[in-house]
Amino acid sequence: MLVRFTRFAVVAMALAVFAAGCGKYSISNIRSAKAFQDANALYSKGDYAGALPYYESSIKFNPDLGYPYFFLGHSHEQLFKPAKKDDPKNIEHLEQAAKNYREAVDRLKGAKDEKEMQVRRYAYEYLIAVYGPEKLNDFEKAEPIARELIALDPGDPTTYRILGKLYEDQGRFDEAEKAFLDSIQSKPAEPLGYQMLAAYYNRRGNFAKTMEAWNKRAQAEPKNPEAWHTIGVYYQDYVFREKKLARAQALELTLKGIEAEDKALSLSPEYIDAITYKNILLRQQALYETNAAKQKALIDEAEQLFKKQTELRKRAEGAPTPTPGAGKDASKGAGS
Repeated sequence: MLVRFTRFAVVAMALAVFAAGCGKYSISNIRSAKAFQDANALYSKGDYAGALPYYESSIKFNPDLGYPYFFLGHSHEQLFKPAKKDDPKNIEHLEQAAKNYREAVDRLKGAKDEKEMQVRRYAYEYLIAVYGPEKLNDFEKAEPIARELIALDPGDPTTYRILGKLYEDQGRFDEAEKAFLDSIQSKPAEPLGYQMLAAYYNRRGNFAKTMEAWNKRAQAEPKNPEAWHTIGVYYQDYVFREKKLARAQALELTLKGIEAEDKALSLSPEYIDAITYKNILLRQQALYETNAAKQKALIDEAEQLFKKQTELRKRAEGAPTPTPGAGKDASKGAGS
């Protein structure tokens, strides 16, 4: 649900800001900074159990700083073992993680420094994740925290998507859809919002809305060949899987897939994946055409593409050349 941070980068960031915040050279502040530094040395090595008492000491000497709470929380979360969900001591790590993430959020509530605000966001997101279905599974606590983060930073689309997934996991699909749409509204030019919306509609089995979202994503980044190729893949896969489609509809959707792959190839003529799928789509089109001459022309074009993709793969990977004609089976599905 969340994109996890790069451990060393965040530790370095936190240590730098923490040190700057300890400019008042009281004995307690110096001891707090030293304990925090020692904890981070262990944390960076993955010794989360060893880091715990040092983060606790850092907090004891200076309870007003938010960073130690965040890392104490994350150390506890890292010590949680998903395979031991019935073990009370194991669950206690999650409860301690939630408690300390909350403290980090509260201590950093008035943060103005960009790095402090970034760690505050991490604390919010991790707190939501701890209450998510894979851990404490407490939607009643996760939802208001997500709402709180949205109120704090309404222009960040990430939180709307987090909220959307929370609603989806609860089967509250109207609210989930609204949250995904709100993420797009908060930053309409960002392609990721359309990708997440397309993935949501795909999970719901709504092909029409899935393709609408993928097309909007491609419109948001028209010079990205992968965006157009993705559309081709979805059309090919849908036609392959939906065996009850009428011939005319299957042909129409296949042609849309070919059109999308053509756009991808116009941007990147040696895009191997797009060449591969155009090859498959052309063979798929031949299945639905009734004119024998046209069928032959499509297969011939597909064969040329197969040779090209083979040459490109051989050049890129040094792989053995596949047997000629190996791309002939248009019954292959994209998701197979």
